[in-house]
Amino acid sequence: MPRFHTIDDLDLDGKVVLTRVDVNVPVEDGRVTDATRIEKIVPTIKAIQAKGGIPVLMAHFGRPKGQPVEAMSLRQVLPALEAALGQPVAFAEHAIGGDAKRAVAALQPGNVLLLENTRFYPGEEANDPTFSASLAALGQVYVNDAFSAAHRAHSSTEGVARLLPAGAGLLMEAELNALNAALGEPERPVAAVVGGAKVSTKLELLGNLVEKVDHLIIGGGMANTFLLAKGVEIGKSLAEPDMADTARDILTKAAETGCQIHLPVDVVVAREFREDAPHELVPAEACPPDAMIVDAGPQTVEAIRGVFAAARTLIWNGPLGAFEIRPFDAATNAAAQAAAELTREGKLVSVAGGGDTVAALNKAGVAQDFTFISTAGGAFLEWMEGKDLPGVAALIDSKR
Repeated sequence: MPRFHTIDDLDLDGKVVLTRVDVNVPVEDGRVTDATRIEKIVPTIKAIQAKGGIPVLMAHFGRPKGQPVEAMSLRQVLPALEAALGQPVAFAEHAIGGDAKRAVAALQPGNVLLLENTRFYPGEEANDPTFSASLAALGQVYVNDAFSAAHRAHSSTEGVARLLPAGAGLLMEAELNALNAALGEPERPVAAVVGGAKVSTKLELLGNLVEKVDHLIIGGGMANTFLLAKGVEIGKSLAEPDMADTARDILTKAAETGCQIHLPVDVVVAREFREDAPHELVPAEACPPDAMIVDAGPQTVEAIRGVFAAARTLIWNGPLGAFEIRPFDAATNAAAQAAAELTREGKLVSVAGGGDTVAALNKAGVAQDFTFISTAGGAFLEWMEGKDLPGVAALIDSKR
C-alpha cells in the first residue's frame, strides 16, 4: 500500500482540525445504547489536542436523505460523547454556514465541537464541491478517523481531504495497517474464511480472494451452493441453484491460481430451523432429502484447524453455520477458538470483519484475541473485494 499521511505528519498546533468520525451508534428513546464506536474515536481526539489542535467533529447519523430530520440529529449522541471524552463538547446546530462559523470562532485550545449531521445536506452524499468547500472553510487541517465510511466518496470523507492538509486518525491508521498486513503485504501462507448465506452477495470478494490467498475456506449457506455445483445432493438446505455455474467458475479460477478451496466434508443436518432442534451428523454428500445442512461437522473443523496451523495470516468474513442458533454454532465457535489460540501464541496474524463475523466471534468469546477486528462493514467488504476506497485514496494522494 502506498504511504498514507497520519496525525504525526501534520502541523496541528493552534489549528482547527476538521475530524471525520463515526458516531453512527444505536439510539433508543434519545439515548445511546452502545457507545463502542464513540469510545474508539477518543484516542484520536486526545492525540489532536495533545498536538495543540482543536478538534471539530464531522459525522453522519442514519439516512436523512439530504434534509434535516430531528430523530437523526447528532445532538442525541452528545451526552455519550462527553462521557467518553470526560469533558464538555460544544454543538453547532448546522454543519456549515454562519452558525457553524460562529461555533468554531468561539473555540479555545482544549475545546471540542460537534457539527450537526452532515447528511442533512444533499451536497454531502453528492460530494458537491461547493458543500465540500463550505466544510473545509471551517478548519485548517483534515483528519479522517472513520474507515467505516471510507468507501463513500462524500464531501466529509473525500471532498474535504482534497482541499486541506489531510491525514488518518489513530483508528483509521490501525485499520489500514491491519488490512495491509492481511492482504497487501501478508506473511504467507494466507488463509481466508468466507461464510454467510449467499454466494451472490460475495461474488467480487471470492473472485478477488482466489487470486490473493493460498487457502479459501467456504462455509454457511455459501458452501451449500458450492456443494450443489459439484453435484452433491443437499436436500432442503439453503442454497442458490442459479449460482451453481458461477461457483464452478470460481473453483476453476482457484485451480488456475493455486488457491486451495476447502468445503465441508461432514455436516450437521436438521429438519427444523430452531434452537436445540433434533439433528444428526452425516458426510457432506449424504444429506437426507428432507433435511437441511445447518453447520459444518467435526471432521471439517479438524481440517480447518490444520489449515490455520499451517498459515501465517488469516482473514475472516462470515460464519461457518447457523451460529445464531444453538448448537449450530459449534463449528464457528471451534474454528474461532483455534484461530484465537494460534494468534495468542504469536503464530498467526488474524484479521476479521463484517457484522455477522464480529457477532460470531463475540459469541465464541474470542474477539479480543484476534489481531484486529474491523467493525467497518461495507468498507471492510469492499477492501476485501480489492476495490479502491475513496476516503483512503484521498489520504494517500494528499501532498500538502
